[in-house]
Amino acid sequence: MPPPESAAGDLSGTLSASAIVGGTMTGHHLLHIDCYRQTKAELPTGQCIKSCPFSAGGRSWRISYFPNANKSSAAEYISVFVYLDHSVAQPVKARVRISLLGQAGEPVPSHSKITEVHAFCTAASDFGYSEFIKRAWLEESEHLKDDRFTIRCDVIVITKELSAEERRPQLPLVVVPPSNLHQNLGDLLASKEGADVAFLVAGETFKAHKCVLAARSAVFMAEVFGAMKESTNGALIRVDDMDAQVFMALLNFVYTDALPDFRDMKKQEEAAMAQHLLVAADRYNLERLKLICEDRLCSHIDTASAATILALAEQHHCGGLKKACFRFLSSISTLNAVMATDGFDHLIRSCPSVLKELMSNIAARGPC
Repeated sequence: MPPPESAAGDLSGTLSASAIVGGTMTGHHLLHIDCYRQTKAELPTGQCIKSCPFSAGGRSWRISYFPNANKSSAAEYISVFVYLDHSVAQPVKARVRISLLGQAGEPVPSHSKITEVHAFCTAASDFGYSEFIKRAWLEESEHLKDDRFTIRCDVIVITKELSAEERRPQLPLVVVPPSNLHQNLGDLLASKEGADVAFLVAGETFKAHKCVLAARSAVFMAEVFGAMKESTNGALIRVDDMDAQVFMALLNFVYTDALPDFRDMKKQEEAAMAQHLLVAADRYNLERLKLICEDRLCSHIDTASAATILALAEQHHCGGLKKACFRFLSSISTLNAVMATDGFDHLIRSCPSVLKELMSNIAARGPC
């Protein structure tokens, strides 16, 4: 019987690791504009004032500040650019983030911009934004106070190209194994150690533990402890209208939360077991088991079984399974084939209302 899935990984096999690595170095500079109106008045469009040099990634950089923009097409804006303070033999790849700072010193989200990677070669190869801040907006905002505001520039220099490298796997110091509670409880059921209740099903006796049954099912709780109590210690609880193999599968699910391995069964036998287990799950109010069986039966719907499975879905309130049957029976040709089966006669007798619902659905779809 397969155990429930565990989130814990299997650390017993060969383990290796690698990583995609790169490298960057970042430097930042704060440019305080302490006399905004003077810069605006004295520096026409196309003229700038430069910051003091600052270091980032082992290179020297400067910021150029254009209070009336760097070109006439952006004359309503403040332009800001970043450039190398000197020429270099090899291009320097870097990204630049330029931010207007608020009064608390935090970047203003609407005026924080970052460039793509740019190759800086000479002092002439600057990079930035012609339309960084609209002057009219700045002058009406809280960020210009006492004729002062601040721009922050972050230069992220790429110092190492992307590459793959081997890594030594970091094994945990403490390896926590997956839960084996299902196995322990399954072994308890198989050994019958401490069993205090017995069931008689189709001539076979099954021993179990009241506390486990009661914890898993309100119906079992009532049978072994409550108002429906049917036995005292040593007496048998008789279970009618159920196959012994089905009851054994039910008990195994109660203890292990897993279904038997159906791989050795033929498809028809697996479908029959799923149908019987669904009925048993509904009887003992085991909702998870009922839904598992419902899901499995959705893949077993065919011409021979559709009517029988639809009747089962209607009688045991399985909405998803009922929709799957309706979908299978959505064409007149398929319905005609199903109507020739014995299961369809059973459907007519046991669930006449669902037959009317089926016909209404087909009529609503129109001819097909």
